[in-house]
Amino acid sequence: MAVQNRIVKIQKRNRALVRFDTSRIFKAIARAADSIGGFQQDFLPGVNDKIFAAHKSEAEIAGFLGDMAIVCLNANPQHYIANFPPTIETIQDEVLHALRSYGFQKTADAYECYRWGRHWLREGAITQAQFSGNGFPRERMEQILAWNRQHGVDTVAGVNEKVRSGKIKDIVGPALAVYEASLDEAANKVVARLNAGDKLRMIWVSGPSSSGKTTTTVKLTQRLAKHGLRFLMLNLDDYFWSAVEHPTDWLNDRNFEAPEALDIQLLNEHLRALLEGKTVDKPLYSFKEGRRNGTKPVKLEPGQILLLDCLHGFYPPITEGIDNSMQFRLYIEAMNVLYEGDGSTKKLTQFTDARLVRRMLRDVKHRNHSPIATILHWHYVRYGELFSIIPLMGLADHVVNGGTPFDLAALKPFFLGEGHYLPKPADFNPYAGFLDARIRYDRVKELLESVEGLTQAQVAGTELIPGDAVIREFVGGSTIQIPHNE
Repeated sequence: MAVQNRIVKIQKRNRALVRFDTSRIFKAIARAADSIGGFQQDFLPGVNDKIFAAHKSEAEIAGFLGDMAIVCLNANPQHYIANFPPTIETIQDEVLHALRSYGFQKTADAYECYRWGRHWLREGAITQAQFSGNGFPRERMEQILAWNRQHGVDTVAGVNEKVRSGKIKDIVGPALAVYEASLDEAANKVVARLNAGDKLRMIWVSGPSSSGKTTTTVKLTQRLAKHGLRFLMLNLDDYFWSAVEHPTDWLNDRNFEAPEALDIQLLNEHLRALLEGKTVDKPLYSFKEGRRNGTKPVKLEPGQILLLDCLHGFYPPITEGIDNSMQFRLYIEAMNVLYEGDGSTKKLTQFTDARLVRRMLRDVKHRNHSPIATILHWHYVRYGELFSIIPLMGLADHVVNGGTPFDLAALKPFFLGEGHYLPKPADFNPYAGFLDARIRYDRVKELLESVEGLTQAQVAGTELIPGDAVIREFVGGSTIQIPHNE
């Protein structure tokens, strides 16, 4: 399809002006789609089915989406002026806008993760070997899928059969054993580094929202405490900027999900000072007031290790000036890999969606946020993850999988049935323009409906799911004692 393009030049990152080669846009979109298995992964009846009907090949669909990005770029007449051409970043923003506007959400996520991974590569924050590509580590996913296949739970249908037959307990124990063994390995790595003479003073537990950081942090410290290690836990929520410095959108929602929500400069100064043995006046943040309302003197004693549970723990500006040899980085993702249905479609369920379900439950139970508010807020969550969490996973000294094959079965009774939390389709009528939220809602609803759930009684008791399982952070009944910070 021919579209009008009056833009002659673009500005590279080094500010040099070069001719606008539109074919690079088409190729980048095609590569992003190919990395997730093709555009068909984003096929949505009633949303973008007409695009698939009109364009028969992958190249044609990439061409159409690239043309739409070019149309968006041409909407700004300033870009026609030789000295004010669009920048590379502006072009990439419009590509993402085009992809998401037509419901190509998975392709957009792959494109965005790759984009920011390349950014951190150029910045020198990661090496080529640490580059995470589209954010879906194939080798690790294949290992998880192989385990699930061996135990008959590599598909939703397989999990359902285990639940119906009463054999799901045969999966719960072994799956949790894999998680516990991974934590053992992490603890052994920490101890090995200390025994080798590393001056390790900081341990980061990082990963995307609702991946299981809290349980993992406690369990890791329990293991390390047996080796005589002592910790100072620092609550990084106290470094949030005041709420008045976080502008709201028209839903009165604020973006606390990006690293910029934290006072990075002050946090970095305090971390370096603590490692030097100094006392710092750490801020105290009141979420009720939406501001800092005091300070508390904190000091890292000799022999103590700073323990930090943080979404953006790998974000380079936070640890600027701190030697890597002083840090151990653990990355956690709820990365359970399942095929939809009986696996015949060859489409994988999205472990991002499993985390969304976890967070909906946590928010409604503990933060007085409605599930629909969580879904509408999720685009902020994903932006932060795709910018400064997932692209940096290659920095990890150890990776833990916080997801299990029985998660969805344990979550379902809270979202379907009597007193359920899942919004109704009509609840989205006031938010017709929020296509991203509606797509995620439809996908999560379809996924939960396809799952054979456990009963509320099965989830409430500990006979089936132990009280220290990661999923307990969300369904309740956790026996993990969360230590006070500082």
